Amino acid sequence: MSPTQRLDPETCYRAVKSRDRRFDGVFYVAVRTTGIYCRPSCPARTPAFGNVTFHAGPASAQAAGYRACKRCLPDATPGSPDWDVAADVAGRAMRLISDGVVDREGVDGLAARMGYTPRHLGRVLTAELGAGPLALARAKRAQTARVLIETTDLTYADIAFAAGFSSVRQFNETVREVYAASPTDLRGRRGGVRTPGAVTMRLAVRTPFAGRALHAFLAYHLVPGVEVAGHDGDLGWYARTLDLPHGPGTVRLDIADALDPGQTAFVVAHLELTDLRDTAAAVERARRLLDADCDPLAVGDHFAGDPIIGPLARRTPGLRLPGQVDGAETAIRTVIGQQVSVTGARTVTGRIVAAHGRPVATGVPGLTHLFPTSAALAAADPETLPMPRARGRALVGLAGALGSGDISLDRGTERDAVRAALVALPGIGPWTADYVAMRALAHPDVFLPTDLGVRNALRGLGHDPVAALDRLDDWSPWRSYALMHLWNTLMPAPPAPTEGVR
Repeated sequence: MSPTQRLDPETCYRAVKSRDRRFDGVFYVAVRTTGIYCRPSCPARTPAFGNVTFHAGPASAQAAGYRACKRCLPDATPGSPDWDVAADVAGRAMRLISDGVVDREGVDGLAARMGYTPRHLGRVLTAELGAGPLALARAKRAQTARVLIETTDLTYADIAFAAGFSSVRQFNETVREVYAASPTDLRGRRGGVRTPGAVTMRLAVRTPFAGRALHAFLAYHLVPGVEVAGHDGDLGWYARTLDLPHGPGTVRLDIADALDPGQTAFVVAHLELTDLRDTAAAVERARRLLDADCDPLAVGDHFAGDPIIGPLARRTPGLRLPGQVDGAETAIRTVIGQQVSVTGARTVTGRIVAAHGRPVATGVPGLTHLFPTSAALAAADPETLPMPRARGRALVGLAGALGSGDISLDRGTERDAVRAALVALPGIGPWTADYVAMRALAHPDVFLPTDLGVRNALRGLGHDPVAALDRLDDWSPWRSYALMHLWNTLMPAPPAPTEGVR
């Protein structure tokens, strides 16, 4: 059965007739009479039911011979929330493709990371998404190229390689085929002065988007030398170093609330890259950090009638599950933070970064190091780490497993297999493994019932923790978001915005 058959045509057509923005990025509608494909909310006249087909992604529509609508820009939408909810083979593969794995390692490299043969992986992706790995990667490259053409002043040659194309000719041909326009047509008469390696892009997120709460979480947990945060007036900003496939870089995200439900909002990302080929990887990692593909309306609707989480969800609509830019870093930071306060964990992690991280020169004050690699920490003497010896041994053991590839946190591995491998390591318990699954693997249905913060939050809300935790099954499949709502009640009040402070 093809993906277009798996998408219920009647349901999809009702969404198209109502121009329901909630389905943007979930499926795409292709119109036979015009040869174009659109997002469900396209403002153009609704086509007749007999003239449309529905596709799981842009690559499927492009493979069927359709070009992107110039009016609604269907590829400028957040990704499908199903990729993280189901975390099936197709969803995990899409995360790796978005990170540029096919461009760097080819289909064989993608298949190896997934644990499948290239032929079987191709069959699975074609059945689920309507296109194979090469077509999916091509659609992603075209999307990245269009955004760079329209939002930056990079030369076309720079854009071609930044988007992952192997040549300028391939870039030109793909853009013309997908968008029925040349790169010059897409850019128009824009011009300006560009800084080498600097790219500014808008990252699409679904609304409501609780940007201030996300910014507060990131700022509260930042590691000295690797992350900095502050405010420009009412706008919160967060910046950090990135260890990318072709060299180091930095990203700064301008984060604000966007609470109008059912719309697409944008977070501005300022990238400074050593190699423009890392553009797609940097963008994907920034999107992971923002939980940009979340469907906040589905999450909020699920908690609407709940006496505990419901009021919290109404108070902070669109609360996100903060992700990560590197799964191994998240796991290591989690072990460092075991049984210590957030402030203590930040201090200890900052000392480890200074001792074992790679110094880098950046244009952002306070960003001085890349987070230590797994190999560097695996070679460290546990006795010299600024933590209890047992935790130091656990940290070095985890780093060794990550560095050797015995445990992979690139979101291409099955979540249950990762959890089993983590808890098999000395010093890694269920709390740590589940927290890593939630943050590093974007698992939406994790809860930490033994967490002291959870119990304090419930007591602070006037609930008995034992009775409240009997409702855990009611919060599924969004228990990670329930956990974030409880933790959000414990967050310190953010400092008052100060104009011009960086």
